[in-house]
Amino acid sequence: MWTQQYRKDDLESGARPLYPMMLESPELRWAFIRKIYSIITAQLVLTIAVAAVVVTYHPIVRFFTTTGAGLALYIVLIITPFIVLCPLYYYHQKHPVNYLLLGVFTAALAFAVGLTCAYTEGKVILESVILTGAVVISLTLYTFWAAKRGHDFNFLGPFLFGAVVVLMLFAIIQILFPLGRISTMIYGCLASIIFCGYIIYDTDNLIKRYTYDEYIWAAVALYLDIINLFLSILTIFRAADS
Repeated sequence: MWTQQYRKDDLESGARPLYPMMLESPELRWAFIRKIYSIITAQLVLTIAVAAVVVTYHPIVRFFTTTGAGLALYIVLIITPFIVLCPLYYYHQKHPVNYLLLGVFTAALAFAVGLTCAYTEGKVILESVILTGAVVISLTLYTFWAAKRGHDFNFLGPFLFGAVVVLMLFAIIQILFPLGRISTMIYGCLASIIFCGYIIYDTDNLIKRYTYDEYIWAAVALYLDIINLFLSILTIFRAADS
């Protein structure tokens, strides 16, 4: 069923191609896209719920900031998503193991996001959420519009990878040799631009390149883009507010 090709003269097919020279059924691709965004929505809802509990229940923050066990657990929570990615890559096509691993990945990352937000004013968090939502929706609509007109963003891959390497080196330098508030704002602006590019790149892959069995991996890619964009914008607002 998933390998059925789309023909322009198929009278039973009411949907238009998502991009020129599309060979697969638009209905199947749209079903795949809806599935991905349903998974991402569930991930974001879980992230908001976990982060809200961490921010509002102050004993959690005190435990992580005043005890050695809390610091050790915080480090574990930070590295857990990266560890889970390994078995998730291997089992991403095996149901329901893929969903269980995805849940662990999302919950661990959501907890880390909540701890980051716990040290931030509510106004700054709200501004970051609103701006992130507006940017994600705008870039998603733009990518679908551009793809329909024949634009392709696959060329962004190598540039974005190189930009992330530079960003990681910048972050390491900032940790070892803090350069001040202006440097933090520059880092946040660069990260925001890079992850805006990743949203366009991964959305374009969602439309054209991901296979129907890669729904978990596609959801993880876009979810990470959204979370990283939010954290980048949060970094800018926190530096500006300090």
